[in-house]
Amino acid sequence: MFCDELKLKIIAGKGGNGSASFRREKYVPTGGPDGGDGGKGGSIIIKTNRNLNTLGNLANQKLYHAENGGNGLKKKMSGKNAEDLILEVPVGTMVFLGDKSMLISDMNSENLQATVAKGGKGGFGNTHFVSSTHQAPHFAETGEPGEEKEIILELKLVAEIGIIGLPSAGKSTLISIISNARPRIAAYPFTTLIPNLGVVNMSSFGGSKEDTFVVADMPGLIENASKGKGLGHQFLKHITRTKLLVHILDSYLEGLDKNYKIIRNELKNFDKELAKRDEIIVLNKIDILDENTLKNKIKELKKITKTRQIFSISGLTKKGLKPLMFEIFKKLKEIKRKEAVKTLKKPAETIPVFKPHLDKVQFEIDKIIRKKDHKIFRITGRRIEQLILMTDIKNPEGLERIYHFIEKMGVRKTIEHYGATYGDIIKIKGKDIPYRK
Repeated sequence: MFCDELKLKIIAGKGGNGSASFRREKYVPTGGPDGGDGGKGGSIIIKTNRNLNTLGNLANQKLYHAENGGNGLKKKMSGKNAEDLILEVPVGTMVFLGDKSMLISDMNSENLQATVAKGGKGGFGNTHFVSSTHQAPHFAETGEPGEEKEIILELKLVAEIGIIGLPSAGKSTLISIISNARPRIAAYPFTTLIPNLGVVNMSSFGGSKEDTFVVADMPGLIENASKGKGLGHQFLKHITRTKLLVHILDSYLEGLDKNYKIIRNELKNFDKELAKRDEIIVLNKIDILDENTLKNKIKELKKITKTRQIFSISGLTKKGLKPLMFEIFKKLKEIKRKEAVKTLKKPAETIPVFKPHLDKVQFEIDKIIRKKDHKIFRITGRRIEQLILMTDIKNPEGLERIYHFIEKMGVRKTIEHYGATYGDIIKIKGKDIPYRK
């Protein structure tokens, strides 16, 4: 099954809970706290695999959940860290947030990996909360929940050369001859239902065996494909990564000008930048034309395209393939050289200055909800939210810990500035903390 777009829900593993245990040994009457820490929850990682060319391996599930970390144990033994969950995708996969508002990662090279959902931190055991004034804490942190997201995986095939043209122009035949791709070929339109990728080795045409490039044929392009007609709208996006387009035209058909303009208009309507890409024009099936007819068709096409050189080939007899392939390789080298020069001319990026993560200590009043007899102060902030999630406020010692940080971080002082009084509520991550002086 060819699958090039998926929407998934991913949930990283929750951190393990810390332990609130105490030493209990026969001859140790004053055994103190010995609770171990919880283990880290598993993260979810997207990783490229060059042997994949579709997202079909992930299509059978809509929810992926990483393992939770192990709970802490007595005798200061930490819980087990959970294994990360690795989701393998083809090279060329783009990872978006569920509403496509943000690109998380463009997986455009081999052996690339990105953490898309971080596992939760394991909770501290009660040994961390021992102090000179509190030597027997019956409190331990709960594990932090793992990140939860909806993501969209969108595959855009990574090929340097894109073969385009109307159905039955001979795209599949050409890619099967010049590369290691083996597409389905038949004498009727829309035989090819998925893009085909192949590797071309120039040694097959008298060049060096070190000279290779990746080529893809794009099926189903017809008039109004960019508006959703036919199959082409599903695959136009795959052309966007190509560096050079090879436009195949069926020389046996009448109306070369119309057929050429149909494809060009679809490229332009889909992506104006795509329409500006370098293009090599090829007349296919010349084995069924006489010499004069072929000359007239080439002359006609040159007027339409304003291109000096039109290549004529026969996919059946392989006539004209060698000069075409050397022109493709030459043009591709020129494009790569220009891209390399542009990259060198780009101004050096400013080295980022890393500062302490202020979001771990800052907070803000997100909203003040005024009720008849009290106010609710809704507080947000990375660190205060993490503390709430990892603290059992039903445990009196846990609640005291939250009050300590509300005071330390300046939350109490801030809400008092906005008129906080007895009976008001501080709401953090859905948990209600009664205001107190």
